[in-house]
Amino acid sequence: MHQQDAAMENSKLHCGLLEAQIESLYSESVKLKFDTETAQEQFEEQMIKYNAYYAKIKAYKDSLGETESKCSFMTELYEKRELIKNLKTMKEDLREDLQNPQGRCATQIQEDISKLTNKIMTVKDSIIEKTYFIEEEKKTHERLRKEIEVQHKRNDAILKRLHCQVNKIQLNRRKWQWNIQQLEKTAAELKKRLGVKEAQEIQNRPIASWERIL
Repeated sequence: MHQQDAAMENSKLHCGLLEAQIESLYSESVKLKFDTETAQEQFEEQMIKYNAYYAKIKAYKDSLGETESKCSFMTELYEKRELIKNLKTMKEDLREDLQNPQGRCATQIQEDISKLTNKIMTVKDSIIEKTYFIEEEKKTHERLRKEIEVQHKRNDAILKRLHCQVNKIQLNRRKWQWNIQQLEKTAAELKKRLGVKEAQEIQNRPIASWERIL
């Protein structure tokens, strides 16, 4: 009887330890679920911000012919989002397996949870890195936009100055043409007067003796 009581006590103690271990694993699983959902919400918020930014930057990129480089980047972000969904599904499968008495041993489950946690941290780090890249891209395109605006203003100023120069040249050309016309009229008048004077001199000149013979 004493041995049976001791065996029962050992069994109860062993069961208590197993229950405590299961409760600890279940708590970790719940925490992991919460962390995963938090990561998902943060990712979705970043995706909302990114999509709003991408909609604006795409129109700008179209004018610069750089939309192709953004396509691969968007695909990579969608792949990251799909990866988080898959990880969440894996977490649910692990939780169900943990609640199943005939599931895999606790050590294997703990290893899987640890691997899953590491993957989630990697995805979070990737999201942070991509978010930083987006912000840097936004700053770069804002700087380019300002430089383009400044260049447009410079070009407008140059164009206005060229228009003024062309107008001035055209005005001077019309003045020169008018002066040339006046000079031509004056020259024609002088030639006409010179021709009349020469004719009068010929008429008033005395006839030579040889001309009389002829």
